[in-house]
Amino acid sequence: MIAFSLQSGSNGNCIYVESCGVKLLFDAGISGIDAERRLATHGRNIREIDAVILSHDHADHTRFAGVYQRKYGLPLYVTPKTLDIAVMRHRIGRLSDVHHFRAGEALRFGRVAVQTIPTPHDGADGSAFVITANEKRLGIMTDLGHAFEDLFPAIASLDAVFIESNYDPEMLERGSYPYYLKRRIQGPGGHLSNREAAELIKAGKGLKWACLAHLSEQNNSPHIALRTHREIVPENLTLYTAGRYRQTEILSV
Repeated sequence: MIAFSLQSGSNGNCIYVESCGVKLLFDAGISGIDAERRLATHGRNIREIDAVILSHDHADHTRFAGVYQRKYGLPLYVTPKTLDIAVMRHRIGRLSDVHHFRAGEALRFGRVAVQTIPTPHDGADGSAFVITANEKRLGIMTDLGHAFEDLFPAIASLDAVFIESNYDPEMLERGSYPYYLKRRIQGPGGHLSNREAAELIKAGKGLKWACLAHLSEQNNSPHIALRTHREIVPENLTLYTAGRYRQTEILSV
């Protein structure tokens, strides 16, 4: 299994996963042009994607889903509530090839299984994902809300993970965000801090690598996120960060 982030952060999210001939995109928060170009950088053709799977309704995960479908002919997998809210709020436009799932169900694409995990994030009907193929397991776990109970056994089962490491608490408190937004980010429907993400990763005894994702531009930095994780996670765990404006390297599971 291989994977890479095309972009990660509040300005747009999209992750590519490939195994057993199946090619998947998770989320559609970057433009079709950017997605096409960044996939091509790693030798992938956007028109060969088998499915686009949406995690929740927020614009940085859904706003270009209609473009991916109308321009490139990509099937969309989404919960009904997520789709209803996204269409209403983000002008996704006409859709024709839509497949619904319920958070908690498993999706199957050939020999690749995608287990969806309901999250308490304050989006509509959010999901995290565990992708299984060739006895390898990859997690995509962003916009989680908080470190809820089901995350720990899920991460303990993984070989690798993309995990949100959104903010540094001191930077957030000192920063310019209004009070209500700071409370929302730190609240039970918000995001994980660097330390909270690191404590989750620490539970993943079988992890070969973790890619820190959805870093805040104003309340975090790759350097601070990596430094915090290195204080907590095992030394032999390889860490990457997902960029806000470019793709990562190809990561193997």
